[in-house]
Amino acid sequence: MSEFPLRYELLATCPHTSARRGRIHTAHGTVETPAFMPVGTQGSVKTVGSEDLEAAGFQQVLANTYHLSLRPGEDLVERFGGLHELMSWRGPILTDSGGYQVMSLSKWRKISDEGVVFKSHLDGSELFLTPEKSMEIQSKLGVDIAMCLDECPPYPCTREEAARAMERTHKWLPRNLASKGEKTNLFGIVQGGVHEDLRRESAETVSSMSFDGVAIGGVSVGEPTEMQYPVVEFTTPLLPKDKPRYLMGVGHPQDIFHAVKCGVDLFDCVLPTRMARHHALYTMQGRVNAMNLQWAEHKGWFDEDSIFPPTERYSAAYVRHLFKAEEPLGARLASLHNLWFYSRMMQEIRDAIEKGTWPELMARYAHA
Repeated sequence: MSEFPLRYELLATCPHTSARRGRIHTAHGTVETPAFMPVGTQGSVKTVGSEDLEAAGFQQVLANTYHLSLRPGEDLVERFGGLHELMSWRGPILTDSGGYQVMSLSKWRKISDEGVVFKSHLDGSELFLTPEKSMEIQSKLGVDIAMCLDECPPYPCTREEAARAMERTHKWLPRNLASKGEKTNLFGIVQGGVHEDLRRESAETVSSMSFDGVAIGGVSVGEPTEMQYPVVEFTTPLLPKDKPRYLMGVGHPQDIFHAVKCGVDLFDCVLPTRMARHHALYTMQGRVNAMNLQWAEHKGWFDEDSIFPPTERYSAAYVRHLFKAEEPLGARLASLHNLWFYSRMMQEIRDAIEKGTWPELMARYAHA
């Protein structure tokens, strides 16, 4: 995996909030934080290539252990020279452990303290995923940051269900650590649902172990925003200050701003590209629907304050036409726009923390 241990460097703190500006140093390069990772579940961020992501300014991407183990298989990826070689990506890669699929593929799996038995959604074949197996797969993929196998409880669930998932996650933490290998950078995951006492217990448990970073899991799994925000506000300060803090699966712009204010460093979400494929574009005035009639003869872009190099030559009318005609280029152009929008937003967040201009940034993105 990684040629040297991951290192977090704190550069600045925000005078108005708990936001922090830092750097994560890895074998494949440095990640400027706070950072957003586009999601390339199967080694591909949908409709865009590695060169597109580099041009937009992204430094790290996320891929998925479960999906890559099914196709093309971790052994093939290892023979190819690792996931970086396979997808021609030069920067750091973080892989989810398969823990999210424990929740999302609940109809296809059986879980026990030993691990999770999945039936492949592709052909029905069985995959037995344990902490040890998850570490083995992520090692063969050759990624920079691996995630612990955990149990992510859904929302809604009872307090007892959230506690059981947390306890199982805690049982698996030492097994993940013991099997990760000396060169593997590994993040632990805090669970506990929406319950403060469980989150505190989990944060203390994970923080007491020798992980290279700590993630807040089990957020953005269906709970309303008014329940998500208190969990992030309460949990983030409990995490080690000298390690990266990662909020898994959170990606709405306002949710990112809120979490950054709490001290979170890393984010990932499918929203920029998933929403793009459903003809939704992010603008400084909020999301717009490219299919709406108002764009039918609009010669300019959707958002005059967000015109980016790969899409500046095209009109809103043309993109609307592409979606109406079901041309794949429509989804690609919308995806490029959304990714560039997120990349610029994260750069402006980093600048605002360094310069102490957070209130001005909030005013600028008040409607985004």
